[in-house]
Amino acid sequence: MDRWSQFELFVQVAELGSLSRAAEALGLSNAAASRALAALEQRLGARLVERSTRRLGLSRAGEDFYRHCKAALTQMKEAEQQVNAASAAPSGTLRITSSLSFCMKHISPLLPRFHQRYPEIRLEVIAANRYMDLLDSDIDLAIRTREFEPDANIAVRRLATTRRILAAAPGYLAARGTPRTLDDLAQHDLLVYSHAKEPNRLHLTGRDGSQRTLEIKSLMQSNDGQIIRAAALEGLGILIQPNYIIYDDIVAGRLVPVLDEWDLPRLSINIAYQGRKHLPARVRVFIDFLVQHFEEMDYERKWTR
Repeated sequence: MDRWSQFELFVQVAELGSLSRAAEALGLSNAAASRALAALEQRLGARLVERSTRRLGLSRAGEDFYRHCKAALTQMKEAEQQVNAASAAPSGTLRITSSLSFCMKHISPLLPRFHQRYPEIRLEVIAANRYMDLLDSDIDLAIRTREFEPDANIAVRRLATTRRILAAAPGYLAARGTPRTLDDLAQHDLLVYSHAKEPNRLHLTGRDGSQRTLEIKSLMQSNDGQIIRAAALEGLGILIQPNYIIYDDIVAGRLVPVLDEWDLPRLSINIAYQGRKHLPARVRVFIDFLVQHFEEMDYERKWTR
């Protein structure tokens, strides 16, 4: 029996005046309760309970110890209640980071509904097209497109998978023609995300399983997907972007997929967070909220079909 359990047993004995009744209240056998009380007295080096045939009474040392134990147990229960209340009504500042595109498309639109559900959580959204160190930057969670984290202290939860596709505005394709083969891309202007794993090389897999690797030259590169998207919408060229950024543009016809029979390596969108055994409530509820939203919107099916 740990020390706190011994303290609780002693308080019950003091208040009930009976070792057997204290044992019954705590779900212990009389023998276990007797051993625990004896171990407590031995550890303290003092007799706490005066035993008689009729009733147990406290010694002078026992009376002093009872007051301290009662106060300590009361404080512990109040602390537990405060933690439980915080879990039921999460609060504090939640610091989130992701790329600007993901923040704009899939975090900012959700924040009003999240705030309505959890009004005590303050939000700090850090848009960064680089992977920030969660521990050094005191970040609660990040949305990232890499399979694993090099730091073993960072946990990962998969959110969705997305295709990367080539697409262009109808006006560009009307003026320059639609590429029919991969070799046709050499005659087109390409808009490339500079933070891609290999921005100037495309690894493609056809529907028949054939594979091609193309070295490409871009008309424009940018470290931000929204700049590339805006340029493509203005007819500057063919972009190469994940579906989670341009899916709405494809559906609305503002962008048209090209060479869609070829598949680029897909991206896994993950939630990365500090892998503590007990997550702060504000972090846990946001992760659950985001995962539920993605499942309800069926994003993975939409982005990979």
